[in-house]
Amino acid sequence: MAKISLTLIQTFYQVARHGSFSGAARDLNLSYQSAANHVRRLEQLLKGKLIDSEQGAKRISLTPRGRALYNLLHPELDIMLERLTKLIENQRSSLRVGMPQAIFFYLFPKVLARFRESFPEMEFAVYERDTVLAELVKNGSLDVCISERYFGDPVVPQRLLGSYRLSLVYPRAWGEPPAASDIPAWTEGRPFVTYEPGQTLRNLTVDFLARDGAAVQPVISTSGSSSVKRCVEEGLGFSIIPSWCIGPEDHTIASVKLDTLPEVRVYFGTAGFLQKHPMVLKLFEDCQRELVGPVLDPPQGGDFPRGSL
Repeated sequence: MAKISLTLIQTFYQVARHGSFSGAARDLNLSYQSAANHVRRLEQLLKGKLIDSEQGAKRISLTPRGRALYNLLHPELDIMLERLTKLIENQRSSLRVGMPQAIFFYLFPKVLARFRESFPEMEFAVYERDTVLAELVKNGSLDVCISERYFGDPVVPQRLLGSYRLSLVYPRAWGEPPAASDIPAWTEGRPFVTYEPGQTLRNLTVDFLARDGAAVQPVISTSGSSSVKRCVEEGLGFSIIPSWCIGPEDHTIASVKLDTLPEVRVYFGTAGFLQKHPMVLKLFEDCQRELVGPVLDPPQGGDFPRGSL
């Protein structure tokens, strides 16, 4: 049988305790749908129904198997979680955070400065990665990840911070900028600089440039936006990078904001058992305060997946 995560067990436990998905969702800071999905996934893993609920009903009832599982967990689960929380709070002297290189290089110093006002003695370890962040959180190598990918994994709950737009950048010596609608044709035959295979922004860029069946072949690929931008500054080609990478001091490059491309969303994720840890909560608040508005467009309405922070 597949391993059962603590997140699924905790969600079921709170649903059974409250007698409703909505009550558990409020307690765990989950969406109603996420709470329901966690229970359904646990039922799949256990190959048996735990909860009876009619569509639209406010209250749920436990099946005999669900009641047996709840009685097995209560009150030991509360005691275990309390002990685990105290252990983590007393022993953790570092916070390990993974994020794309560009987010750390361009955006994160202000977040880090604010965060360290509250935790000046703690080591902040940063992994500058775009791929495999969810796996690193799940195997215990990371505590938090800031990513442009939505994992859809209940073991790594995520919350949307905001979104941003991309811009075409090219050496200013190439002349006047093309109209946004002409960019795919304008780029044909020009050297293309981009990110390493598998990275989110490379995939978005290649899809955009190849819309009309054009062959897209990078001449240089590198690990992050700062390196890509440096190649453009040296006249080695054009690229498409986050608009916030470009500042008024960039005199050697020209840019065109690409409002027709999909916005890139930025998510804050964490190991499930750390979701209420004071350091994690403070880091999320600081990310909101320093990034949403000044850099990232705020989330719009309810059109995004909610995490369990």
